[in-house]
Amino acid sequence: MFLYRLGRLAFRRRWSVLLVWLAVLAGVGFAASTAAELPEDSGTIPGIEASDAFELIRQRFPGNAERASARVVFVAAPGEKVTDADNRATIDRLVTEASQGAQVVAAVGPFQVGAVSADGSTAYAMVTYTAPADDLTDASRQQLREAVDRVRTAGLTVEVGGPVLASPPQVGGVSELVGIGLAALVLLVTFGSLVAAGLPLLTALLGVGVSMLAIFTVGGFFGLSTTSTTLAAMLGLAVGIDYALFVVSRYREERAGGHPSGEAAGLAVGTAGSAVVVAGLTVVIALAGLAAVGIPTAARMGLTAAGAVIVAVLIAVTLVPALLGFCPDAVLARRVRRGRAPGSAGTTDNAGTRWARLVLRRPVAVLLGSVAGLVLLAVPVLDLRLGMPGDETRSTATTERRAYDALAAGFGPGVNGPLVIVVDARGAADPQAAAQRIGATIAATPGVVTVSPAQLNPAGDTALFTAIPSSAPTSERTGDLIQRIRDARPGTVTGTGATFLVTGTTAVEIDIARTVPGALVPYLAIVLGLAFLLLLVIFRSLLVPLKAVFGFLLSVLASIGAVVAVFQWGWGADLIGLEQAGPIISMMPIMLVGIIFGLAMDYEVFLVSRMREAHMRGEPARQAVVTGFRHSARVVVAAALIMVAVFAGFVGADLSMIKMIGFSLATAVLLDAFVVRMALVPALLALLGERAWALPRWLDRLLPRLDLEGEALRRRHTIEGASAVDPVPVAGRESPAG
Repeated sequence: MFLYRLGRLAFRRRWSVLLVWLAVLAGVGFAASTAAELPEDSGTIPGIEASDAFELIRQRFPGNAERASARVVFVAAPGEKVTDADNRATIDRLVTEASQGAQVVAAVGPFQVGAVSADGSTAYAMVTYTAPADDLTDASRQQLREAVDRVRTAGLTVEVGGPVLASPPQVGGVSELVGIGLAALVLLVTFGSLVAAGLPLLTALLGVGVSMLAIFTVGGFFGLSTTSTTLAAMLGLAVGIDYALFVVSRYREERAGGHPSGEAAGLAVGTAGSAVVVAGLTVVIALAGLAAVGIPTAARMGLTAAGAVIVAVLIAVTLVPALLGFCPDAVLARRVRRGRAPGSAGTTDNAGTRWARLVLRRPVAVLLGSVAGLVLLAVPVLDLRLGMPGDETRSTATTERRAYDALAAGFGPGVNGPLVIVVDARGAADPQAAAQRIGATIAATPGVVTVSPAQLNPAGDTALFTAIPSSAPTSERTGDLIQRIRDARPGTVTGTGATFLVTGTTAVEIDIARTVPGALVPYLAIVLGLAFLLLLVIFRSLLVPLKAVFGFLLSVLASIGAVVAVFQWGWGADLIGLEQAGPIISMMPIMLVGIIFGLAMDYEVFLVSRMREAHMRGEPARQAVVTGFRHSARVVVAAALIMVAVFAGFVGADLSMIKMIGFSLATAVLLDAFVVRMALVPALLALLGERAWALPRWLDRLLPRLDLEGEALRRRHTIEGASAVDPVPVAGRESPAG
């Protein structure tokens, strides 16, 4: 009843509600304008060796771990060498100019350290800065850019790797706008009214604006990063549209059933709004649960996205009914606005009922076909390889990708993923000798191409050196090499009085990839258990939750399988602008489980709750499936298409991580909504019959009651006659509110 009263109040006090939300938007906007920019995500996990080594470097080499660096790669023209007199003079001149930057610590040329390829075609210089990449001034970046441009005019090919001149990733861009446009088209077709189609888009965009500005405002206090905002924007926009869609759709049903506008708004929020709150709460719990897997990046993304979902729920139950108060009739279907009798709307066949009856005629074939298709898509999961795609997956139009390719061609693939060895020599009698001995032993390890000279810290108790693998950063051979070096550590350090740790970007990514599977299984168990308990309370049935969990598991595995086929195997990679296939982002499976669990619950709740509503009115189990599809199929299909369009818009991002997230979410929603909820669910319910809704009496007494179908509202508010769309008797029509 609380949500019913809230909906009526928002409808009556529409101006107050609208002004409150506009004030919130203005307030967080002002606060965000004065807040510091969010940093990039470090991507480390506490407790793994690579992270512990980074922490040791921060302690023993103050400021060294955070310093940005640029690797300037030189490639001679065909028939020339970088060691030719003219080319050598040009390279030395660039190194000298680069060293004069205000934030530059040092610029080391290739001829000082032997960074020249064996065939003399390629060389590279290192420019190290005093600050992290995010803190570099535009002047520092421009100084390096101009120096590079001058060398290019001299005939050398010059590219710059690292974050200093890296192109900022484009999240969505034109494709994101196309996705929003498709969402608007789906809304227009669904509602047949520009106002009804525009309202969910308007409220969703306002919700995303509030969420993003709030994240920018408080991000510095909670350690959030720029990566954290992307998922929040995706989910905030998708669920914001969907939640408003469900409320507006129910409002139209109630109006078509004869309710006055204020009463219809209250009933819409009391019924569909109740389902929105439960579905939103489910999404929030699943996303917040990412904080328990021990991966800070996943935790931050999950918590920020959960905040965006909370905003979407609040807008759906307050601002949406308030905006309905400004246009109570404009959101209605044209036939209703023209005064046509709606009496047949609730019983007339539509596409939903025709589809449901088709499934009910062949439930076994539909069930087996759905399961077989999902299992087939899930097969690539068996070859899942986790990692962190790097510059090799960027567009060849970027200088960092071209630098990566040039280095790999000139020095071998391992030069793009050097291993950093930090030697803790506090217990060594001769730290320099201990570091040299450890370096020599690691250099003799199969798979190591070369080892750099050791560099001691000012205190003389810690040393750093790099080891270049023979294999690429994302190769399984590189991971095996790191493990061999670590396994051989007891023998390597014997008699030195020192020890060492292996780190570097490549080692961090490999350590994370090997940590995630251990967290995935318990997290999946928690999510599945939570899904079962929530649906048990909502539907008061044992078999319906089991069916939902089974379908959810299939859709998640099939979605991950599709991601492996495209992003790891490279199937259809050209169609989405993927430059190069590689490992799947380490935290993707865990994040996909949490996100899709929440989104799948939306469709489960909105579709099956209408079936339960019909069954509680006395309809047989099979007929209840048809009735549920009559009322919900169209809006669930529209909601799914909107989410697919929004998520697919992010496939146009330059950043491989964002591209993968967008593709995986779009695929997961497509499979879950159209295969699981629209085919597998009705087929299973048809086969189960009345048993689907059975619940032991003792368990029924123990479970709390959630009134998703608005039973209390119907008992309290009876309308004369039967509603055409919702033929449940509702007593006591109130006068229009508003």
